[in-house]
Amino acid sequence: MRSFYVKTFGCRASQADGAALEAALAGKGLTRTDRASAADLVVLNTCTVTATADDELRQVVRRIHRESPEARILVTGCYAQRAPEEIACLPGVWMVAGNSHKTRIPELIEASAPYHGQIEVGDIFAQRDFLAAPVEDALGHRTRPNLKIQDGCNHRCSFCIIPYVRGRSRSAPAEQVINQVRALARKYKEVVLSGINLGRWGRDLEGRPRLAGLICRLLEETPVERLRLSSVEPMDWSDDLLELVAFSPRIAKHVHAPLQSGSDRVLRRMHRKYRPRHYAERIWKARALMPDCAVGADVMTGFPGETEEEFEESRAFIEALPFTYLHVFTYSERPGTPAAGAATPVSAATRKRRTQILRELSARKNLEFRRSMVGRTLSAVTMEDGRVALTGNYLKVSLSQAREPGILLDIPIGGVTPEGVYEAGALPVL
Repeated sequence: MRSFYVKTFGCRASQADGAALEAALAGKGLTRTDRASAADLVVLNTCTVTATADDELRQVVRRIHRESPEARILVTGCYAQRAPEEIACLPGVWMVAGNSHKTRIPELIEASAPYHGQIEVGDIFAQRDFLAAPVEDALGHRTRPNLKIQDGCNHRCSFCIIPYVRGRSRSAPAEQVINQVRALARKYKEVVLSGINLGRWGRDLEGRPRLAGLICRLLEETPVERLRLSSVEPMDWSDDLLELVAFSPRIAKHVHAPLQSGSDRVLRRMHRKYRPRHYAERIWKARALMPDCAVGADVMTGFPGETEEEFEESRAFIEALPFTYLHVFTYSERPGTPAAGAATPVSAATRKRRTQILRELSARKNLEFRRSMVGRTLSAVTMEDGRVALTGNYLKVSLSQAREPGILLDIPIGGVTPEGVYEAGALPVL
């Protein structure tokens, strides 16, 4: 094999894993291609958070095998960890290696013996390997690299398969993170810190350091111009962390805290670790400290047993909070999770209707937030094509003229577009 192509599905942590795999394969002398059809080896780094994610992977495997029957297809990631035998049966799949063996993929390829991830359950995640993202590049073209500093999760939410396919919470050592951010800062203006349960960074390390302390060190010991935090669980948004984000000009004013439901009864059945009042207190604290910050949440509809009363309770709770966007997900049964065996599933039609209601609510809140930014000047980093920039408070700005990718600009906001805002002087996108 001389060339490879990596396609990653799913979250920011998976994207960081994909970047690390690219760097590892390139380090073995293989050449990266931009198209699966041009590669000898196709690596598919999977997600399994929903049944839709599983379906997408199977469709992609079939298409690649149909279009490039000689290519060797290697499937890794969360779906590969959950159901290796299922994936190994797909036509064209040459090798399956779950998350627990993802760091060994380059050597497995060198050995050239098909490996189908059939490992003893007791051995899964027994090792402490941590797949680190590359520090000199970010897939070769991104202007905002994702640096994964934490993996796995110790929580056992009743709907979630991720702890079973990612293992227990594991943190990258502080010195490693600092060195990586220092290296990335030479090329990139903004670095996104990501993890499966980012707020738990450090709890497994000696001395049990906290995320806020790590960020303070990054600000003191590296020249990075902007840090952005990806998703942090609501109760990990401590006062120290919120105040650090609020008062440092080098941290994006962006708070994402998964909610899942605004109903107390549903949260209890989900085995979430907070109640609606706790969540609301954290969000209003963020808004008080940062009146113009982005506030986002993951929200689920159709969890087993969710009644109309509970859904309306959740909708009203969301309506009352100052969200600027939502990621709305329809509940999907995941084999092996407690919720999957619940006796009172919500019908597919009801799930779909509730998802649409919350997506419309999200769109309205986001439009209100974008309109409130008109006439303001916002700091933003230019994206790959140089015609769009992303503000610190998570708005896409259509620029009046192309700029160099990956630079920070202060941009006057002239108006709103269907999905973002536009720079004063630019023609609005209709």
